[in-house]
Amino acid sequence: MKPPKVRLGAIILGGGRGERLSPLTDYRAKPAVHIGGKYRLIDVPISNCINSGINLIHILTQFNTTSLHRHIHRTYKFDIYSRGDIEILAAQQTAANKDWFQGTADAVRSYWDRFEQMSATHYIILAGDHLYKMDYSEFFQHHLDTGADVSVAVRPMPISTAPELGVLKAGDDDSITRFVEKPQTPELIDELSEEIDGEEKVLASMGIYIFRKDILQEVLKIKGDDFGKNIIPHSIETYKTTAFRFQGYWEDIGTIKTFFDANIALTEEKFKFTFYNENYPIYTRQRFLPGSEIRGAKIDHSIISEGCKIGNAEITDSIIGIRSVIGDGVIFNRVFCMGADYFEHISKADIPIGVGENSIMKNVIIDKNVRIGKNVKLINAAGLNNYKSETVTIKDGIIIIPKNATIPDNYEI
Repeated sequence: MKPPKVRLGAIILGGGRGERLSPLTDYRAKPAVHIGGKYRLIDVPISNCINSGINLIHILTQFNTTSLHRHIHRTYKFDIYSRGDIEILAAQQTAANKDWFQGTADAVRSYWDRFEQMSATHYIILAGDHLYKMDYSEFFQHHLDTGADVSVAVRPMPISTAPELGVLKAGDDDSITRFVEKPQTPELIDELSEEIDGEEKVLASMGIYIFRKDILQEVLKIKGDDFGKNIIPHSIETYKTTAFRFQGYWEDIGTIKTFFDANIALTEEKFKFTFYNENYPIYTRQRFLPGSEIRGAKIDHSIISEGCKIGNAEITDSIIGIRSVIGDGVIFNRVFCMGADYFEHISKADIPIGVGENSIMKNVIIDKNVRIGKNVKLINAAGLNNYKSETVTIKDGIIIIPKNATIPDNYEI
């Protein structure tokens, strides 16, 4: 009998509560957070799968899932001839399990009966909140060539980032010899660091793993609910575990600062990541919006999405999301304006959706459907690092206006 043809299936983890990204995650799952003006974070791993030839995709979800499910259903459909399938598996109570997902590994364990039935011989485990482009077929080929049971995608990172990452050591044959989840002491970080490309760095796990199907079934039997804390350390001790060294851009969108910085960096001319590549596109929902109307605005190093109406404004180093309305005299400097879910042709509210005339903003995230009045100043004049009210949040010095909020005329902070 011929051995089964190798086939890689994908399991995308929909993320936990995403509390560090609050208030952006107060109304939506972390993978559903908007990025780059017209995309959502979940578009990144799904597009990587499609571009890598993976068409057996499962997405595990749990918190604030409505908009995430709606986006996936409206965006991704395989035809009957592709033998592809994209399936959402939400946390649920069963006769055997009455709890929510307790961690990343527990989420996969909860649906193992489903994954066991699939025709995949291997599974790639992906996070739904990272920004990067990777050809998973190259990773998979490395996994097969090294004869690995488990493979971990790794990337050299600055030593300063070690306390927030899983850090490992790997030999010349890429075999992983040690793994520490979020090392905290300088002595331990020093033990794990090495000279890479002429600099002292750590080799960090990207949270992307490939398992042989039978091995994944076995490791999920151990006590422990998290891949980074439990499954990967156990795999290194028990099975052949290798590192796949990734050299491209990668960012874990875990905090407001990393989210904001990654978005604003997209406006740079030679940034290492771009959503535009006709040979390797990032897919998202097709909305068939009209081109943006720009009347007298001065725009520099910015991204303008479709369906916007922009007056005689000044926009620098900013991202303007779909259906944004920006009035005359507005000044944006390092602003991510997510736009709106709908066109408001006749507003019944005192302040319409959009940004009113002569408002000034710097280092601001404006979530969807926000109403900002005239002569508003969001510039953090007091230099606050953290602040919270009903309508304004400041984290790491970045001002966030949450979804559906209204900021009255002449408001200043």
